[in-house]
Amino acid sequence: MTAKQKNKKKWYQKLRTTYRLVFLNETTFEERFTFRLTRMHVITSLLSLGVIFIVLTYFLIAYTPLKLYIPGYPDGNQQKQLYQMNQTIDSLLQDVKMKNIYFTDLKRIIEDKNLPSNKLKPALKPARHYDTITDRKSKQDSSLRAEFENKARFNLFFPETENNNLFANNTLIQSQNFFKPMNGIITSNFSPLEKHYGIDIVAAHNEAIKSVLNGTVIEAAWTLETGYVIIVQHSGNLISIYKHCATLLKQEGDVVKAGEPIAIAGNSGENSSGPHLHFELWYNGNPVNPTSYINFN
Repeated sequence: MTAKQKNKKKWYQKLRTTYRLVFLNETTFEERFTFRLTRMHVITSLLSLGVIFIVLTYFLIAYTPLKLYIPGYPDGNQQKQLYQMNQTIDSLLQDVKMKNIYFTDLKRIIEDKNLPSNKLKPALKPARHYDTITDRKSKQDSSLRAEFENKARFNLFFPETENNNLFANNTLIQSQNFFKPMNGIITSNFSPLEKHYGIDIVAAHNEAIKSVLNGTVIEAAWTLETGYVIIVQHSGNLISIYKHCATLLKQEGDVVKAGEPIAIAGNSGENSSGPHLHFELWYNGNPVNPTSYINFN
């Protein structure tokens, strides 16, 4: 056995050597307490006490109000107040900047000087790509199309003729293969007595509005009360109207087909209380109930 191995064994034996710790009465020399210890036991006990002390200190600082007494340790309310103050300061800086520009321009106007050309441009609205909208046909829609086509298969009906007597009776409108203008829920029904000459349909945001029949766009405009409006003239003196659109996809004079997207549902106009489509159907200058001729289920 080498000297290095002997020293290593000797060091290990020292850790395992048992010692006796005795507490004596100084007057009577009576033994009160006795402990049998080794160096290994002492080291293990000290390490355990150190770990316990660290864990207790962590929990006391993290989950008790004692952390507030530590210098430089902010609480949650202070962090929230700092965030709000940063936002307020940023808003005030922007406001001061705009006011400085305003007073500078006002001073130039009073002094009869030309205004600088590098003015702040207003923030541009993000472009909406409506060309990515696709018309997906569900199984229910295909079944509904087939059902209507079979009903009108053997009818003596010529949709391309411009005969004004084609819809002499409103029941003949039912032979038309109307396309649903938009998928959604009807929230307001047809009520001429309340001067509500159509129905209101609520749908998802940026839902495409489709033409109910083949026709020609006779008006695509914007009004203060109804927002963006598009009107399509169909054969047989039949007109469909779509109000409160977010944007229009067709212009006046455009020829559209049944089911073709012509606008995007929105919330434009003062008479609109939320994103929806106000749809009207007129025949011979009179409003008719769209739900009587179009299946909105």
